[in-house]
Amino acid sequence: MRRRLRYILILLLSLSIITLWWPVNDSDCNFEDFLVSKTQKFKVNATKVIVQPWRGRHHVYGIFMIPNEYKQAPFFVVTVQGAGSYCSKQFVYKKSFNGIFAEPGTYLVQKFVRTRTALRLIFQGLYFQINDKQNWTLTLPEPNTTTATSN
Repeated sequence: MRRRLRYILILLLSLSIITLWWPVNDSDCNFEDFLVSKTQKFKVNATKVIVQPWRGRHHVYGIFMIPNEYKQAPFFVVTVQGAGSYCSKQFVYKKSFNGIFAEPGTYLVQKFVRTRTALRLIFQGLYFQINDKQNWTLTLPEPNTTTATSN
């Protein structure tokens, strides 16, 4: 009986490790080509970062304040130093979230990082790196009709 329990525990531990370290790429766009291209880009750092993966899903995210002229951008890329880059389409525009209020002429975007990715980085000793809002960058393509400045 003890031997069977030992094998079950080893199996569960192995599955947990594989789940945490298995790379996931479910991006909505081809962001590598966009990031290295010479096209004009608008970049902004996170206004606030929450890193609490022990609370479950959707507790590792950055909040970004973006000018209204970028609402029509087809996608955005969030880069977190140490965690990689993630691309997704814009679909939710908020004026306030988690104690942050959008300034006039801006809106807020909340971008999540997978909980398992955050846990893996924390186990690697990168908690303070992913918890620093200066390490979170949101990149959008410049609209053709505006003269917004890039960072």
